[in-house]
Parts: sequence; structure tokens; C-alpha cells
Amino acid sequence: MTTVTEAQAVPATTTRRRAVDITLWTVQILLAAFLLIASAAPKFAGQRDAVETFDKIGWGQWFRYLTGAIEAAGGIGLLVPRLVTPAAIGLIGLMAGAVLTQILVLDPVWALLPVVYGVLFAVIAWYRRPQATSLLDRFTR
Repeated sequence: MTTVTEAQAVPATTTRRRAVDITLWTVQILLAAFLLIASAAPKFAGQRDAVETFDKIGWGQWFRYLTGAIEAAGGIGLLVPRLVTPAAIGLIGLMAGAVLTQILVLDPVWALLPVVYGVLFAVIAWYRRPQATSLLDRFTR
């Protein structure tokens, strides 16, 4: 039987934490790229599919620009360490709206995609919450 001393346990914890951190940053970068390139850019450029989708929603094209701006801001926020948690929380709200829109207005089958993104944003927000605490401390001084 082997026993693990405290000195041996610390490197394992540090290694695990580093692996989680690297994984989270990889996911954040990929999500930010998706939000900026594949989601916000077509909305700003007036891509036909985006225009048609927002016509179906029925709130006008101003809502397409607003959604694109929120996606772009969230994508950038995912790349700024102090803004990761607030950006992820805001994107959870955006995904909740996307789920409702898919179910109620567009195609309910596609509601699963924003659910998955929302879960990823929740995981990011949860693990990055210590960074949000330091941001909140700046505002409460």
C-alpha cells in the first residue's frame, strides 16, 4: 500500500488545476471565435439567412444588430480575464432567449444547441468566479 504525503499531493492538485485552466481557455477561445466569426459577423453583414431569421422572429432588424452586438461583446469578454465571468453570465441570458425563440418561434429541434452553449457558459462562469470577485472588489471600494 502506498501513502501519499502532502508534498506529493500538492503537485497533483496543481497539475489538475492547470489542466482545467488550459481546457477552459481553449473552450473560451473557440466559443469567442464562434461568437465573433460565425454568429455576430453574419448578423452585422446582413447575411440573407440572418435577415430571414430575424424577419421570422418579428421584432425587426434592429434586434438582429442588438443580438450581434451582444454576441460580439460576449465573445470579446470571454477573452479578457477580468470580464470572463460577467461575459459568460450575460451569454447564458442570451442563450436562454435563443432557446425560447427556437421553441416558440423558429424550429424547436434547434433549441438544443443554445442549451449546450448555455451549459458551457455556466461552467466557464463557475470556474472563473474568483476573477469576478476581484472585479467586484474594484467597484466596491
